[in-house]
Amino acid sequence: MTAKKRVMVLDDSKTIRTTTEGYLRELGYDVHCCTDGINGISHIVSFAPDILLIDMEMPRLNGLETVRLIRGNSKFKNTPIVMLSSKDGMFDMALATDAGANDYIVKPPRKDAIEAVIKKHLG
Repeated sequence: MTAKKRVMVLDDSKTIRTTTEGYLRELGYDVHCCTDGINGISHIVSFAPDILLIDMEMPRLNGLETVRLIRGNSKFKNTPIVMLSSKDGMFDMALATDAGANDYIVKPPRKDAIEAVIKKHLG
């Protein structure tokens, strides 16, 4: 049996974290949730996610800064990162891509959108 794929969710909204974690567990993933970028950065090495879902707007360390820090670590420079944002504009999508995100989901995330984006990046 293969090990479950590991997904890390970074979002300051408890509702988004809880909902997204529920969807991911239903889909069979091992999930670790973090409340913000600093919390996520402090857990990323020990959890070693296969993919990250990161909220664009968080206190202390926003999603764009978090993505840049993750991309600066050679161990995670190729780990797929999906940005979560309540904004669906091209400007925000371009900012996410420029920071190093591989994909973008508009919040609140739907189960089918999460499933599709993870399958796209993890196969």
